[in-house]
Amino acid sequence: MNEKNDDITFSNLGLKESIIQILSKLDISTPSLIQQKTIPEVLQNKNVVFESETGTGKTFAYLLPLIQNLENCKSNEDKIIILAPTYELASQIKLTASQVTSLKASLFIGGTPIKRQIEVLKDKPQIIIGNPSRILELIHLKKLKTSNVRALVLDEADRLVSVEIADETKKLISTIPCDAQFIACTATLNQNTKHTLKGLFSNLSEIILPKEDILSRKITHYALFAESRDKISTLKSFILAENPEKVLVFTSRADQVENIAQKLQYKKVDCMALHAKTDKKERKAAIDRFRNGKCRILITSDLASRGLDIPGITHIVQMDLPSNEDFFVHRSGRTARAGKSGINVVIGDEYEMRKYAALEKKFGLKVYPKMLYKGKLVNPSDIQDFSEE
Repeated sequence: MNEKNDDITFSNLGLKESIIQILSKLDISTPSLIQQKTIPEVLQNKNVVFESETGTGKTFAYLLPLIQNLENCKSNEDKIIILAPTYELASQIKLTASQVTSLKASLFIGGTPIKRQIEVLKDKPQIIIGNPSRILELIHLKKLKTSNVRALVLDEADRLVSVEIADETKKLISTIPCDAQFIACTATLNQNTKHTLKGLFSNLSEIILPKEDILSRKITHYALFAESRDKISTLKSFILAENPEKVLVFTSRADQVENIAQKLQYKKVDCMALHAKTDKKERKAAIDRFRNGKCRILITSDLASRGLDIPGITHIVQMDLPSNEDFFVHRSGRTARAGKSGINVVIGDEYEMRKYAALEKKFGLKVYPKMLYKGKLVNPSDIQDFSEE
């Protein structure tokens, strides 16, 4: 069965009443398909790797059963470790965990003073969340014991076993007890990632859901032509024309994030910037302002295309197309979450429009060409109608 059964409840899946009541307060009553498939497997302490599109509830799919198993442990020394490739995703996981359990969850990310994190460990948190390098550092310093780790999660596993950080991830895994439970999840599980994971862990149960075609069914795709030198002014005109409720703007070049934000701000367009070199406090402030609607435009590099789960993003604007096609999927997937619809706009030059056409064919999308004309976003065929008015 590959279709969601709306008659299945969280209780049917084996979750206890206290967790179900918390979910009800969060207005979550029916498990998503990936949750229906994954929760019973994790509750049975199976090693699981699963793939599901963005916005389908992957975090709760592993977090709810792991928390239940951890709460049932007799020892408060037992813990789980959740690895994430970015600060944003790790922070999101911690926030999600704090919503559903009183167990202490703590964040351990590079760039934050390690002495402060060592102090946090003295409170014996049972849910450890962070990036591989910092957690591995704490293990090597003998400040974080792994002998009582019950489960290890790789969230966005494809990134965690990518060339850039694979060594650190593998070294950390080598410190975890052999009988610990292993879980890996991602929205884009390719054969290389799958092969690597099977080499690291045995007896993996695979849960690979059929694509729900969120990219084509829930997201409307626009193509807006602009030469490179005109892209920022085109972005400004698009924002003025569409007046989007909440828009996330992506650029592949981290050094362009501030440039775009400053030029928009100069034109009196309120926006915030977020990139790899942004200070942790500034990152949090930017995301918080964007989340609560105090600022409706966030400019970012691809660091935020993974795991940035902010409700109500109505528009995605891509100022270029990433070299990695998976990043296009993750960028676009920041909108149309939790059953809603959204708009994805690519502002590109001639080369990027050809590349976009190739993605249109590969992913089975329908891309609508658009133009800015007299302060409005229109179809190219509409311009003749405007001129005859």
